[in-house]
Parts: sequence; structure tokens; C-alpha cells
Amino acid sequence: MTVFDPFAAQLFTDNAFVATGGARTDVLDPATLEKVGVTADCAAAEVERVVERANAAQREWGRLDAKSRAGLLHRVADSIEGSLTREVAELMTREMGKPYAEAVGELANVAPVFRYCAEMARDEAGHIAGTTQTGSFQFARYEPYGVSVHIMPFNFPILLFAWTAAASLAAGNAVIAKPAPATTLSTLKFMEHFAALPPGLVSCLPGQAAVAEALIDSPGTHVVAFTGGVETGRKVAAACGRQLKPCIIEAGGNDPLIVTDSAPVEVAAAGAVTAAFHLSGQICTSAERLFVQDGIHDAFLEAFVRRTRALRIGNGLDRTEIGPLVSRAARDKVMALVDQAVAAGAKVECGGRVPPDRNTGWFYEPTILTGVTPEMEIMNTECFGPVAPICQVQSFDEALGLANRSRFGLGASVFTTRLDEAMRAVEELEAGMVWVNNPLIDNDALPFGGRKLSGMGRELGRQGLNAFRQSKMAIIDHQPAIQGWWYPYPNEVFHPGAE
Repeated sequence: MTVFDPFAAQLFTDNAFVATGGARTDVLDPATLEKVGVTADCAAAEVERVVERANAAQREWGRLDAKSRAGLLHRVADSIEGSLTREVAELMTREMGKPYAEAVGELANVAPVFRYCAEMARDEAGHIAGTTQTGSFQFARYEPYGVSVHIMPFNFPILLFAWTAAASLAAGNAVIAKPAPATTLSTLKFMEHFAALPPGLVSCLPGQAAVAEALIDSPGTHVVAFTGGVETGRKVAAACGRQLKPCIIEAGGNDPLIVTDSAPVEVAAAGAVTAAFHLSGQICTSAERLFVQDGIHDAFLEAFVRRTRALRIGNGLDRTEIGPLVSRAARDKVMALVDQAVAAGAKVECGGRVPPDRNTGWFYEPTILTGVTPEMEIMNTECFGPVAPICQVQSFDEALGLANRSRFGLGASVFTTRLDEAMRAVEELEAGMVWVNNPLIDNDALPFGGRKLSGMGRELGRQGLNAFRQSKMAIIDHQPAIQGWWYPYPNEVFHPGAE
């Protein structure tokens, strides 16, 4: 395999890194604004060559038996567990600001996804139905679509790619990744793990929207997985719809977190700190709307503020929990939403500013707002930053109603010690996922996805595998015989007046 060079503006195809001829973009560390690499947009001709190679590789891969495919995917997992974690994690930190410990943590969850999908695809490949005719064998089998396109976000660039790519490969497809511009370097470096697979089966094409559009529009791609913002998700879904090309869309959220009167204060406060500020709030399932009951509000606020002020802000390669936001534009959006809320009557309990000692880079202090009302813009849009607006409520019923009053429906969290409240939360919250007393957890064996504007389709679990394969009904009569319902019909079935 040729060597990956972060300054060489490369793409990955045929198990090799190749220089691409598109317009170059410098990659700047959001903590220091130092240059850490160079990327380039792939040209249309490069996209089509990669698509053609992917289809050729998929034809062989799709014919491979499930056991052999699983064995090769386990080799990919072995490689992920055996090396390169530090290099990929450091690149991720340098190009998008994620604290190094969290980058390593992300990568630690990748190999198990490949192992799980490999074995799940071996375990269940179809369904035998009860026959409708004697002597007939009737069943459904699953087959790959062909070539899958994976349009990735910057916040979990490797793990979220693995969620869909592992399922797609296990189902028998070829895979083409279009990484987020902010995490192209770490995604490309990660491609080294696929050297165990046939050349052309996994590719990575850097670029902006035009590259994604070319991949979606190509007749040589057959299913699309997208994770990102709502407006882009709509465009992806519309482009796929024009071709009746299946797609899985995860388009973010504006997740509620409810703290009831029965919740243990310190547990709820610690959980809220992580739910709201993990990765500087740049997570699709971040808690972005907090609803806290009257009886616990003041005690919760004191603990929440105290724990938030203890968070360390700095370069992701240092000992820190809060790194920079991914870009200046991202920070400007967060600052504008906070300023709007304050102008409308919200109070800043902590944060609400650029750290005085962090004037270089795109840092913003973890921010808690009180006096927030449901009508404020910050309660109705995806902030995607380290801001926790608190709305005080009188009852659990009120909290549930306000939580559901949203265009989004990805996840929702509740802190309570009452079983009835926990069960009502699971049953009544309009979200694809509900966490009680333990936010942000996922499970390779359970479906991940949302409702409303948060997207359509599911990743992970059996639903995540089935998203990348199509069913085929098959009927086999092992002893050919003339059937009684075949032409010509017997005379007694015709209308009595028929001639």
C-alpha cells in the first residue's frame, strides 16, 4: 500500500493513496490555527473511475460466501485493534479539535461493529415461509444492492462510518466514503485498515458537496447513507428520491433532557454535564433543551453550574474535556443563539463567552442559561455547541409536552427514580431513542435513528444490516407438475350463462 501523506491531497482507491488533481484546501487546527494538512476535491472523472472499480470489486465480493466475508471483516477488526489508533486519533484532534481521549474512545468502539455485523450477516440470510402449495419450497433471501455511498459528518467521522460501512460490507456491497471536509485526513488515514479486503471494495473520495452529488447521481451507486444537518439531509433524500434510490438519513436533533423531582441531584447534574457538553455539544444526540421540575430546580442548578465550572478548556492534545468548536462559523452560530436568548430574557449562569486565555482558535465556554422559555430560538433549533438552556416546569406532564413540541425526534433523556415516570418517558416521548438515567449510550445490537426532521431509516442492529440489502422471494417446486389453477380453466368455473 502507498503511504498516506496528510499534505499530499490524496484519495483512497484500489487499496492505495493517490494524489487528486482538484482545488486544494489547507486544513487548520481549530485550537491553534496551524496548518496540519491539505485536502482536495475529487474531479468528476475520478469519481466515476472509483465507482466503476467499486462495481467490479463488488461483483466478486457479493458472490463470496458469508463465512469468507465474515473472516475478512474480522481481519479488518484485527487491524483496527492492533495498530494506528494513536495516529488516527491525533489527526482527528488536530483537524477538528476533539479531545484526544475522546478520539481514542471513538476508535475503541469501531472494531466491535465490524465483528458484530460480520456475524449477524452469517446468522440470518433469509426466511423460509410456510408453504402455500404441497411440494413447494418458498423462501426469501437477502442480496446486496451493489455499491453504497456514505456521506459522513465531522463529529464521529470513524465510528459513524463504521456503523453503516460494516453493515454494507457484511451484506455484500462495495463502499465509497465521502468524508466531512473537517475530518478528511483522519478518515483517509483510517482507510489503511482495509488493505485486507479486495482492491476497489472500499474507497474514500474527499471533497465538498459536488463530490457527494456526483456519487448520489451516479447510476453506478445503489444506496446512500447520510449523517449531517437537516437541510443537507433533505437534499440528499430528494436526490435519492428522483432515482428511487434507497437512503438512510440521520439529520440531527434538538434533544430534550428532563430532570424530575425524584431524581438524585448529583447524578442528574453529572449526567447533564456530559449530555450537554460532551465534544463541546457537537453531537447529534446532545441534550440541547433541559426541562427541570420546580421542586429540584435550584438544587440541580447549583450542582450543574458547579460541575460545569470544573471542566477544563483547551487544546484536545492537552488534559481537557472541552476542546474548540470545529470552525469559526460553528462558534459564531452558537454565540448568536446565546446572545438572542439573553436579549429575550435568559440569564447566563456560567460561560457565555470566549475564554479570556483562549483567543486563538474557536473556543467557547460551556454555557448554562436559565429563565429560558419554549418560544426562544435556542429551544427550537439544533445549536450544536456547548450550551445548556434550562426551562423550569411545574410537572412531569408539562415536561413531556414541551419535550415533544419539536420538529426533531432523535433522542431524549430523563432522570428519575420513579418507575412510572421512566415507563411513561419510554412510551410517550416522540423520539427514536430514550435514555433513563444514562444519556448518550448506544448498542451495536439496537437500532439508532430518529423521527420527524431527525431522519429516516435506522443504523445498527438488524434494521441497520437490512438497510443495505434487498429481499428476493423464491419459489421452488422440486417435482414439476401441472397445477390445477393453470390454463385452461375447467368449464365449471365459468359464468353459468357463458357460451
